Amino acid sequence: MARGGRGGAGRLCRGKMLAVGVLAGLSVLSLLTYGYLAWDSLGLGPGGTEAAGSRPGEEPGAGAPSSQPHIVFILADDQGFRDVGYHGSEIRTPTLDKLAAEGVKLENYYVQPMCTPSRSQFITGKYQIHTGLQHSIIRPTQPNCLPLDNVTLPQKLKEVGYSTHMVGKWHLGFYRRECMPTQRGFDTFFGSLLGSGDYYTHFKCDSPGICGYDLYENDNAAWDHDNGIYSTQMYTQKVQQILASHNPRKPIFLYIAYQAVHSPLQAPGKYFEHYRSINNINRRRYAAMLACLDEAINNVTLALKKYGYYDNSIIIYSSDNGGQPMAGGSNWPLRGSKGTYWEGGIRAVGFVHSPLLKNKGSVCKELVHITDWFPTLITLAEGQIDEDIQLDGYDIWETISEGRRSPRVDILHNIDPIYTKAKNGSWAAGYGIWNTAIQSAIRVNHWKLLTGNPGYSDWVPPQAFSNVGPNRWHNERVSWSAGKTVWLFNITADPYERVDLSARYPDVVKQLLRRLSQFNKTAVPVRYPPKDPRSNPKLNGGVWGPWFKEDEKKKKSDKSKGANKQKKNKNKKKANRKKGQSLHCRSRLAGG
Repeated sequence: MARGGRGGAGRLCRGKMLAVGVLAGLSVLSLLTYGYLAWDSLGLGPGGTEAAGSRPGEEPGAGAPSSQPHIVFILADDQGFRDVGYHGSEIRTPTLDKLAAEGVKLENYYVQPMCTPSRSQFITGKYQIHTGLQHSIIRPTQPNCLPLDNVTLPQKLKEVGYSTHMVGKWHLGFYRRECMPTQRGFDTFFGSLLGSGDYYTHFKCDSPGICGYDLYENDNAAWDHDNGIYSTQMYTQKVQQILASHNPRKPIFLYIAYQAVHSPLQAPGKYFEHYRSINNINRRRYAAMLACLDEAINNVTLALKKYGYYDNSIIIYSSDNGGQPMAGGSNWPLRGSKGTYWEGGIRAVGFVHSPLLKNKGSVCKELVHITDWFPTLITLAEGQIDEDIQLDGYDIWETISEGRRSPRVDILHNIDPIYTKAKNGSWAAGYGIWNTAIQSAIRVNHWKLLTGNPGYSDWVPPQAFSNVGPNRWHNERVSWSAGKTVWLFNITADPYERVDLSARYPDVVKQLLRRLSQFNKTAVPVRYPPKDPRSNPKLNGGVWGPWFKEDEKKKKSDKSKGANKQKKNKNKKKANRKKGQSLHCRSRLAGG
């Protein structure tokens, strides 16, 4: 079985452990081309390497190395599809280009259109409809988080001996302590809980007067680290510290979720040097932020080499969603942007770099989705997928490493029953199979179907960033008949979604609508509660953090029990007159 999948579609390959053991001795690929790193700060010589086991307090040769690979998952925030050198960007990304060229580029790789959905699917291996996070993102003031009954990737890796560490942006909810990263499988956490914030001060205002500090170390506000350091650099320093203090003979999982290049658009001055010629201020700032991020990833890679992890490591790089043109990001030549189900919102930059890969320097055009990392990494780590965990992800390691066909043939991009802004959508437009007012999108083999209002649909070419301010005159637009709520594309033949085929192939439309309906039958209720005034950081020492207190919960529970007890006493008084009715009442109270 490669998938802990639904409907018996599982095909989770269990034979990877042997392959990992055999491949662990492959030669190291040199990344010491660039002068990003201050060698003295890491204690490296001119060669940039240092023998493993030479750190203070550790005896050379102590302990046998693990056959389990070190896993480093790097998640960029809001990086556009075009915004990497090897996709033709004017922004220089030499580190990403080199790592990708020496690894495997994922050129048919999909994520979700926004932050929380992608992160939840990565960490659980499940679609949004199966965690209740189908709608939008988790807002700072909402009493909401990734449901606690979902097993997470770090929890599964800990079961097989991994040390698990997270650095960067969480954005999976924090209203109660049980939702925090350290309660969801991470040994340590250093980063932010919210979706965005100032890169230097780490403050975030959700609305006027609702502002607070958002930098954490484990479960406490990291006031001691509030030194005005740019977050990309600060997170990289933390990663270096973690690698320096860990024993490379024991497996480690590092989840590095950089804040960059999400707004606000901020970067240290020196990174603007190569981009003075970009007139559009947002694009210029975005370019500087991406340049800093590229340098940071170079430093992380060099630290992996210095401290003895690299030879047995797997580095995965991914953006969490498409870029936002109004904030400097470019998805050209794809259609749409972040927050939409057009390709520009969900098709992402991604690659795998590892000495353990068989087909290095290759391009993977097989279908891959962010849910696939859960079963893939657990299998590589020699872990087990519980039979009762219904996953939507597939083990795609052989697809990436050996060039085999992907076990994945479809992707449910999402079904959002709350987002029904397509006023002309109807069951009739969906052939009685589906209400096309509902925002949804699905991919099956070459076909992609969208219903409802898919979101901002322009193509934004590079010329759009040629002016000082945003200029939509350069954007390409398509006008469709009023009331249109269904689109069909052959994504393989038309990856830029320029030719709608829904009228030409109604039978294909019906097939995909039926598939949507089938998926919808497995959906859990949407979790999107109203904001809670108790979330205001002013009530929590000026810090964004858990506000739902267990003692309050207990008081409510005790009060409820007391009320139930009074009701039961009243019912007992009526028992002599209506014995049967009393029994019925008691059973109903017990059930409530």
